[in-house]
Amino acid sequence: MKLVSASAMRELDRRTIDEFGIPGEELMHVAGEGLADALRELASRHQLVDSPVLFVAGCGNNGGDAFVAAASLHEDGWPVECWLAGDEGKLKGDALSSFKKLKKAGVPLQVMDTPDAWKHASEAGTDAEIVVDGLLGTGAAGEPRGVIADAIRFADAQAERALIVSIDVPSAMRVRADLTVTMGLPKIDCVQSEYLDCVGNLEVVDIGIPEALLEQVDGDSELALIHASDLAPLFPRRSRDAHKGDYGHVLCIGGTKGFSGAITMASRAAARAGAGLVSAFVPEAIHALVASAIPEVMVHASMPEGKWSAILAGCGMGRSATTREQVLQLLDTSAVPLILDADAITVLAEHVDAIAAARCPVVLTPHPGEFAALFGFKVKDVQEDRVGMARMAADKLGAIIVLKGAGTLVAAPGSAVAVNMTGNPGMASGGSGDVLAGIIAALAGQGLSAVQAACAGVWLHGRAGDLAAAEKSQASLIAPDLIDKLADAFRSLSCR
Repeated sequence: MKLVSASAMRELDRRTIDEFGIPGEELMHVAGEGLADALRELASRHQLVDSPVLFVAGCGNNGGDAFVAAASLHEDGWPVECWLAGDEGKLKGDALSSFKKLKKAGVPLQVMDTPDAWKHASEAGTDAEIVVDGLLGTGAAGEPRGVIADAIRFADAQAERALIVSIDVPSAMRVRADLTVTMGLPKIDCVQSEYLDCVGNLEVVDIGIPEALLEQVDGDSELALIHASDLAPLFPRRSRDAHKGDYGHVLCIGGTKGFSGAITMASRAAARAGAGLVSAFVPEAIHALVASAIPEVMVHASMPEGKWSAILAGCGMGRSATTREQVLQLLDTSAVPLILDADAITVLAEHVDAIAAARCPVVLTPHPGEFAALFGFKVKDVQEDRVGMARMAADKLGAIIVLKGAGTLVAAPGSAVAVNMTGNPGMASGGSGDVLAGIIAALAGQGLSAVQAACAGVWLHGRAGDLAAAEKSQASLIAPDLIDKLADAFRSLSCR
């Protein structure tokens, strides 16, 4: 999905109103209802239905969206309250119209237009379990001042105990949101690395901008957003007479004595992600252990023969000379997509040319440390220019690069770098990357292109993590939880 600047989005809004005759109030109503739907889904996932929701609103259009959403939830019987950070006399246009409807609907309202009011609020706190930040949007400029600054500090402070939802963009990029619900098209600032801790997950609400205008607008030339609407067509209805051979046979190579978990989770993730058949090749020392753990996978202690549709190597494989020889042989001989993870990446530090010389599509899934080791950089240098580093690697190696971390990047040679905004800090635990590698291998094995498999894989992986964290908490998340939630993640893309 295109990423646009704030000014480009404002121009889209203007042209929608002026050229297509769609009233601004209608756009605001659709935006507010979309926000309300996002809040309903968030509350449902976190078992917070009927929990108090506090809307903290400014006097601009962001506040207008908040007024619409608050009224919608109030109509459904939710315990909502709205705090206006400013003088209601400053409201105008569509925001004023939505504010009047809010009052008429009987939504509990406090006008908090003095510093003392916010000082008292900060001291007293709120019992709301969801706080909605509707203070400043893309039209804001300069440093926040006065009561708006006070309100921003209040909203951010609530992030320590409540779920925070920001409208369009986090106010002045100073509110740490769990979810940002952006309107029309995603804004480029929302995927910048320095703001990821404020943005949280990113959802996009279709507010009815005509398709002709969306096609005309120039998106960012260097970055794009991985979005569910772009991924759903990759998962068409399965034929009623389908058989397991139609969905690929994935070979997963990995594991070593003392490290059986990685290949076990990667293989199970590949099976859960839709591969028709999954085989695993592991050392004799762990064969019985792995085979008993994943009965849905065919586990071998010697290299099996088969007609593979994708191969994954590296999970728990070790960094021995034997590993290096195996990976180099795969790069030299494979004719099907090859996904290299973990140790299979690290052992190639002095053999990167072998990746470029491969005749098959190659996907590398490094975390920043593995990326740095492969190219001889410091991790700090990688993290300071993640987009540039991922693009460099993709162009140099002719491979798909999945640079893991907050805002995981997918880089393909000569293309804009795709940014993923699903996922959460609870996924920073052992085995999470093995699950991702298995998902990508399964998707490639089912016929998706290497870049499609990588983009869909990181989105599904993050989505599964978000669903698992909502049910279990971020702190308690472990890698098998992601596999357990993959089915629900797929349901986000297809009803089947």
